[in-house]
Amino acid sequence: MQINRFSIRVYGILKHQNRILLVHEQAGNMEFVKFPGGGLEFGEGLHDALIREFMEETGLEVEIAHHVYTTDFFQQSAFKPGDQLISVYYAVNAKGQIDIREDAHEIVVNGRTEKLRFFWVDLHQLHESMLTFPIDKKVCGFIKPSNLLS
Repeated sequence: MQINRFSIRVYGILKHQNRILLVHEQAGNMEFVKFPGGGLEFGEGLHDALIREFMEETGLEVEIAHHVYTTDFFQQSAFKPGDQLISVYYAVNAKGQIDIREDAHEIVVNGRTEKLRFFWVDLHQLHESMLTFPIDKKVCGFIKPSNLLS
């Protein structure tokens, strides 16, 4: 398979009461668990994209705390095999009260229906095996040992 495009993704790591927010998502016939976030749109900066993604997916307004990780290895997209992923992760803070819908629900983004279920994982129990994608798994390793989110 020839790679002919980049897909730039941006994700937020939200810590609250010593727990990390994850999302179980279903897109088409594929199910996966990841950190909240998604794709960068043309004309958008990374911070703006992450703030938009959090609002679309959770209804929560966030602010960027600091950069955690940017992909430093080749990763082919699981959804579009001709795309190479570049993923950027930030620690984020909620601007207001955290009230995230945790039951399975659908949202429509750019004409696509996505089924989401957000859930919290205790920071000390967070493990890479809980996440689906290789980049998320690598980021998980940064979160616990170095306490990047404190």
